[in-house]
Amino acid sequence: MIQLFLNKVQKFYGDFEVLKGVQLEVMNGEFVVFVGPSGCGKSTLLRMIAGLDSTTSGDIIIDGVRVNDLAPVKRGIAMVFQSYALYPHMTVFENIAFPLRVEKMEESKLKAKVENAARILHLEQRLQQKPGLLSGGQRQRVAIGRAIVREPKIFLFDEPLSNLDAALRADMRIELAKLHRELKATMIYVTHDQVEAMTMADRIVVLNAGDISQVGAPLELYHKPKNLFVAGFIGNPKMNFVPVTCTAIGPAGVTVEYQGQAVTIPVASRADLVGQTLTLGIRPEHTMLTPGDLNIPIIPSVIERLGINTVGYSSLSDGTPYCVLLPGSAPLAVEQPVSTGIMAADCHLFEASGEALERTVDWRNLEIPAAMTAA
Repeated sequence: MIQLFLNKVQKFYGDFEVLKGVQLEVMNGEFVVFVGPSGCGKSTLLRMIAGLDSTTSGDIIIDGVRVNDLAPVKRGIAMVFQSYALYPHMTVFENIAFPLRVEKMEESKLKAKVENAARILHLEQRLQQKPGLLSGGQRQRVAIGRAIVREPKIFLFDEPLSNLDAALRADMRIELAKLHRELKATMIYVTHDQVEAMTMADRIVVLNAGDISQVGAPLELYHKPKNLFVAGFIGNPKMNFVPVTCTAIGPAGVTVEYQGQAVTIPVASRADLVGQTLTLGIRPEHTMLTPGDLNIPIIPSVIERLGINTVGYSSLSDGTPYCVLLPGSAPLAVEQPVSTGIMAADCHLFEASGEALERTVDWRNLEIPAAMTAA
């Protein structure tokens, strides 16, 4: 069942178009993540769903009801912000209970709801403490508890983990994933961090300059990005882009040439591609120090030793940046030439317009390298 429908939602600030007719369906119980660079419109879209900002045109429909003109409190949503927004003079219990007291809920029912939220969030021992005694992660859980007690139709999260350190962010990602499974609630989560998106989402909505670039499951976006923007945004380190020339097409795919080497990439082909300059996409984690279908010599200028992985940064002969992600014991050295290999099945190919040529490799049979989240 469709829980949220955004129908050609548009937003202008003066003459500046922030959102360009966004169309999206969110199903009941889904965990959907809005991701994109700063200024892409993701937080604005979330605020419009919440009723904190108005639409210029288009419809926001929750459970079949158009809510454009409804106040936030009547939309059946609860929002968790980047800032915890807790009352420092109130206990954890009273912070969580605050929206229920505003509704003048009966005390016994209120107490049961707060205690249930505290149980879910492992805050039972903290209910009589004040926020000043809590860690950042515990404060964020209190803010989430305040949303849980309202039993909303949709939870909205606006970069809720960005104020936490790296270790706490990792812990809270796990907690939010567990919370989603336990509550079976619809959740919409905004972040600029593609690792958060990849690890938590049922579906990811990639926004760019007010438009939706692609919507799909995390592995679908990783293995079959629709364009250069999505390909470069999803994955860490980001995908390498190398200019190549199409020399032939055939049943096996599109044959391209790079520095005298020919390689056939398994993508859908068209006759008009021959002779065109295309962009070859290679993820750093798909490179190796043994020969492949295509071999690219590099001279690393910077090397990062991460223990489990080694990351090498270099520039190709034409100045194109090129990054490799190899096992931790890889024998890379700064300013020492080395040849790296890649396999055709791992490559992506993009037209001059930036649109991807559809890969004929079934991404469902591919595994995402564990190294993609290294950083």
